[in-house]
Amino acid sequence: MQTQQAMRAQQNLPIGEKQIGEAMERLRKYKTGKAALDERVVNAEEWWKNNHWERFGSESSNENDPEPVSAWLFNSIINKHADFMDNYPCPAILPREESDEELAKILTEVVPVILEQNKYDSTYNECSWDKPKTGTAIYGVFWNPEKENGLGDIDIRCQDIMNIYWEPGIKDIQRSRDIFTTELVDAEELEYLYPQVKGKIQKTGEVVKSEYIYEENIDTSQKVQVIDWYYKIKTRLENGGIKTILHYCKFIPGTVLYSSENDPKTAQTGWYEHGKYPFVFDVMFPEKGSPAGFGYLDVMANPQEYIDKLDQIILKCSVLNRPRFFVQEGVGINEEEFADLKRDLIHVSGNVDTTRLRQIDPPQLSNYVIEMRNAKIEELKETSGNRDFSQGSTTSGVTAASAIAALQEAGSKLSRDMIKGSYIAHAEVVTLTIELIRQFYDLPRCFRITQPNGDAGYVQMDNTQLQPQPMDMQGEDIFARKPYFDIKVSAQKASPYSRIANNELAKELFGMGLFNPQIADQAMAVVQMMDFDRRDEVMKKIQENGTMYQKLQQMTQLLMQLAAMVTDFSGRPDLLAAVQSLTGAMPAMTDVQVDPSQNVKTNSLGEATGMDTSTAGKARDRAASATEVR
Repeated sequence: MQTQQAMRAQQNLPIGEKQIGEAMERLRKYKTGKAALDERVVNAEEWWKNNHWERFGSESSNENDPEPVSAWLFNSIINKHADFMDNYPCPAILPREESDEELAKILTEVVPVILEQNKYDSTYNECSWDKPKTGTAIYGVFWNPEKENGLGDIDIRCQDIMNIYWEPGIKDIQRSRDIFTTELVDAEELEYLYPQVKGKIQKTGEVVKSEYIYEENIDTSQKVQVIDWYYKIKTRLENGGIKTILHYCKFIPGTVLYSSENDPKTAQTGWYEHGKYPFVFDVMFPEKGSPAGFGYLDVMANPQEYIDKLDQIILKCSVLNRPRFFVQEGVGINEEEFADLKRDLIHVSGNVDTTRLRQIDPPQLSNYVIEMRNAKIEELKETSGNRDFSQGSTTSGVTAASAIAALQEAGSKLSRDMIKGSYIAHAEVVTLTIELIRQFYDLPRCFRITQPNGDAGYVQMDNTQLQPQPMDMQGEDIFARKPYFDIKVSAQKASPYSRIANNELAKELFGMGLFNPQIADQAMAVVQMMDFDRRDEVMKKIQENGTMYQKLQQMTQLLMQLAAMVTDFSGRPDLLAAVQSLTGAMPAMTDVQVDPSQNVKTNSLGEATGMDTSTAGKARDRAASATEVR
């Protein structure tokens, strides 16, 4: 009787066996639409592992031919990855309203700590491999109830593109009707976590997930495919607006494990209250009609293939140049002695002439083959933007530090472009992180914050300030205002060259006297005309110095007036002298080292070079003076 009641109750739930059956059909369609992308990803992974000879082998190929594997493509990919790691992102959270400034400062301190606790550097590292290889890195921003001993916390992972499926033909992943992710789970573990599925599990069965080509043998006979299903429902509000609710369902074929729409706690609010799919796509080169893209490896595969095939021709020709001979039957030569290069004397019987023993003429390799190979190598470097200067090496006799620095900076625009795209994705990751803090941080949590001076500070935070705040508009209806923030991402770990350049700029600004409070107005005008990283902080510091100096001047004048009044009243001129000596000991002004008679030199890009006193700058001046036409 109880079993029948449970079955009737299950049939009345929004998500049941019928709904997951329909979802399974859509998943199969999504997999069919994604088949070409999966094949390209598997092919890219084989190229990355240098197993590409098996990819373009033919029936006419000779199994004894050499199969050389050069690492030009590999070298380019690891240089792209190094560019990503040299520019590790750091978010700055900015308020949209003045009342949220204090909260934005706390979030700017807390969010990087949350990312650090999530080992986000490892996630960023993994996604930085996927982006140049497959063209798409996918970040997953979830709430993990198992973390922090059951308290739960944010979980940021790199999502394998082979395990995620979306509606074919859409460009924005948030516009997909559904999103499915698949995972193989041990059958015993699944029965322990979900006792209701005991006896209903089909081990292995239909596996939707596409597979890579693994080197080891992976046994999946005791595994069960578990599918996570994310979908959106739109509801119309009383004011005529439309609200998007995100729901989540975990199921195995034929059985629902969990459904947020069946759960009374989340049926109305959804799985995540922000209403977005918890996935962020970071695309290298976009494609029309797909949220995924293609990567550098797809572009470089063709020239790398011809480089290796030309290497095969060169090596095969080299092997054929080994001395070999045509020998007539019964020539009477001791073959063992003839093949032994250590023997000076070789015994023969009878006459030996060129008609009976003749050396095989080796084939001559055309110089065109070598030139074509070098041209393909240069093509791969050009198409990938991986020139010699970007790796710190030089060619064609370029040895000047200034020339190398200028070429490196000019050649890094492709790296800056792809890193900017990753920063856009990182900003969305931070936005989803803040939304999860808003939804789940009901209890205060303590975070250790490293202060600018290196000392440790501690901040407690919950989601109280992130909740909708009631506002009264001049006695009219009260409505709730939810705090929102803008995310600005910059590089936390810059390259050593960038750090040196920033240090040189700071020294130049100090040498020019721009931090003197006496000339704060002039300094502000100069800095406003300049363009460099963290300029706003420098302008703020100059303004604070000027304001403090003005207040100090006002206090000095007031103190002198009071001292004169006290001297007249008490008849003690020594007090006035003491105050004058005290106010006269003001900080000295830094000399402004600007020579108006000195001409400002500019390079071909219009950048001023006359005031550069760094090592690279001095080398640049020497190189310029040596090559200047007089």
